[in-house]
Amino acid sequence: MHLTHNDLDAVGADAIHRMAYGEVFTVFCSVGNFPFILGKTASLPGKGDLLSITDLGYQNGIEEKVDRAKKNGWRIAWRDHHRWQQEELDRIGRRVDLLVVDTQVCACGIVSRDLRPDDPVAGEVASVVCDYDLWRNQDPRAAILARVVSREENRDHVRDCLAKGVFSDPFIEEQYRIIQHDMEEDIEKSLRKTRIYGNRHRIAVAPQFGYPSETAAAIRKTLNTDIELLIYPSGRFSIRSVPPISHLVAREFRGGGHAHAAGGSFNFSLWDRLVFLLLHNSRQIREMVALIESIE
Repeated sequence: MHLTHNDLDAVGADAIHRMAYGEVFTVFCSVGNFPFILGKTASLPGKGDLLSITDLGYQNGIEEKVDRAKKNGWRIAWRDHHRWQQEELDRIGRRVDLLVVDTQVCACGIVSRDLRPDDPVAGEVASVVCDYDLWRNQDPRAAILARVVSREENRDHVRDCLAKGVFSDPFIEEQYRIIQHDMEEDIEKSLRKTRIYGNRHRIAVAPQFGYPSETAAAIRKTLNTDIELLIYPSGRFSIRSVPPISHLVAREFRGGGHAHAAGGSFNFSLWDRLVFLLLHNSRQIREMVALIESIE
């Protein structure tokens, strides 16, 4: 079983899993849903099978679910490129069969290095994926594929293409054209409803309609912000920051990620959702802004 994130890095990692193992049962999940899905998996009999976790970082209290999975017979290999603290590495490292954390490469790159080190196709997949995930922006194929897999229904198709070393086909090209048009409309909606907070930092808070990385980039360019908080009505959020604090902020709100890009979830009540939809404000937003302003 492969439990992974839901972006291009995860799709590439899953493609390489299939190069290495053949048939794989894959679950793509958000950072916020990771503990729940891991807990459900941990309750199933593992029977010595491998649970491979990729592109998902440590979250508070995850040890209990890892312990339960091991007790129920799962072997666990965890490969990630988010930032972990040393005590987190120690706690998880002694519980799993393999733990590899490398912030210098994308998760797909770690998987390629471990599972298919001499495979040129796997190496090219990892190179394309890392180009987008590490913000190198040198390979135009990377941005196209990342946009296409932003829609859940496209992930399996792109994954199957990458497993064959195919980086474009008529379906991918058509989906990119459709998504590009929709993305521009969604970014414009977010921009119109952006509010600015903060004193030490210029913090943009906006409703999120899709494409968090591209939306944050557009807000930063247009409004000269250094931190962008993009929120779905459900309470799920993405945060982008010039200072290397995104992962620290997200961890306080049931999430995690990179130093400059992370995600998590506010515990929105029905009232919180209504207030956010109407006013684009909430108690949780004010708490996060105060936290951001307090981080040295």
